[in-house]
Amino acid sequence: MSRPPSPSPARWFQALRTRLGEPCLKTYGLECVELLRRARVAFQAGRTLKENFRLAQLEAVVRMLEEHECDFVDALGRDLHKPRFETVVSELILVKNEALHAINNLKKWMQPHPVERNLSTSLDECVVISEPLGVVFIMGTWCSPVQMCLVPLVGAIAANCAIIGPSECTAHTSDLLHRLIPFYLDNECFHVILAGTNDLPEVVELKFDHVLFSNREDGSRIAQAAARTLTPVTLILGGKNPCYVDQHCDINTAAQRIAWACFQNAGQSLVAPDYILCHADVKARLVQALKCCLMQFYGSDPKESRSFGRMVNLEIFNRTRDMLWRSGKVAVGGQVIEAEKYIPTILTEVSESDPIMQQEVFGPVLPFLTVDSVDDAITFINKQEKPLCVYAFSSNSKVTTRLMSETSSGSFCSNDCILQSMMVALPFGGVASGMGSFHGRYSFDTFSHRKSCLLRGTRFECVTYLRYPPYEDRNLSLMAWASTLSQKSQGWCQIL
Repeated sequence: MSRPPSPSPARWFQALRTRLGEPCLKTYGLECVELLRRARVAFQAGRTLKENFRLAQLEAVVRMLEEHECDFVDALGRDLHKPRFETVVSELILVKNEALHAINNLKKWMQPHPVERNLSTSLDECVVISEPLGVVFIMGTWCSPVQMCLVPLVGAIAANCAIIGPSECTAHTSDLLHRLIPFYLDNECFHVILAGTNDLPEVVELKFDHVLFSNREDGSRIAQAAARTLTPVTLILGGKNPCYVDQHCDINTAAQRIAWACFQNAGQSLVAPDYILCHADVKARLVQALKCCLMQFYGSDPKESRSFGRMVNLEIFNRTRDMLWRSGKVAVGGQVIEAEKYIPTILTEVSESDPIMQQEVFGPVLPFLTVDSVDDAITFINKQEKPLCVYAFSSNSKVTTRLMSETSSGSFCSNDCILQSMMVALPFGGVASGMGSFHGRYSFDTFSHRKSCLLRGTRFECVTYLRYPPYEDRNLSLMAWASTLSQKSQGWCQIL
């Protein structure tokens, strides 16, 4: 039977079939509406509320990653030329750690949290309950297509139903997720779609209970679409992450850690250092050390190395190439091969007004800017939009403390890069570079409503009667007197 004509081609989006090897298929918005309806019916029926159900889904995520490691390695290799080592460490292990952490802590997270009581409620129960929001929509990003879909999904599984939308830029990974998730997770509560970038606002307008999104280019459109239905959002939008290298640090160690962070996954990371700030007398030594590290990591010809990835598509490659050609001076690399989407480069003599400093790079290009002191570095960072991460390399703890306390960012790491974003116990999110956060308990809280609950009895009416009409000055005086006592005893003498 033929499909009915779509009332609005702009509302079309792509959904991936579940059968192995079949291509992406254009479908109608009504099918997304149906997935949302099914998930909402399952949620309203209480299907996700039981601890055992949530644990079973989290354990299924772990099994999926373990049983299909080779499939994920193959898919990410096709999409990003990502080495097996990087796929396992930065995608699969990270998601497994999140799921195992949630499994070990879910019971504690679900328990009501008692809060301080006052005199009138001293025999009552005051608690905060984490109540699941409902059906949430998680949109991943192409730079970490497994991690940025499944890490938030772990938090959603611990509380809600969810629909996830992997990036259309990484088609093989998206196809794999859509093929595997129905075999491991509950088919009524969890679904996968692939929405075209232009159609994302249309999908968001279907009214979810929360939306999590990680892509700066479309972040404002998603936020506006969510605002039209008053849908709460968590936005992880990246930003230009500065890396300050002090004259007092181990240059060789700093170079190794910076080179790894900037060139793994071909520099395509929300949390990679975006530019270096260093003293003029440090720059030459650091550039040379980075050159040696790249030789050590990827050999004399990185394009032949199995450890070096590629940019995701020609659009991102061309944008990076155009910025590169109009900025600074090539100090290392500079070879541009469009057919291979290959462009690893270190730039010096970069100015603040160069194109490479006007937007995120999202590629293996690292610009250098010089500053005269740590004060200048802090001033420069604070002039820019608040980044997702700030990095500082120094053997002087006072310097790193100043960078941490005198700049504002989503996260901070001293003498290393990226690791703070991989720790399950630390929240991952931005300041101006988005809103909200996730990881571990913070994911659970993001997808939960903290409901205030007061469980009272009917005792002590001889005290609480003071609040009832007809109002008398005597009763008001007693309540005012109790209020002054409460200021001295932190609320224990309030009369409500």
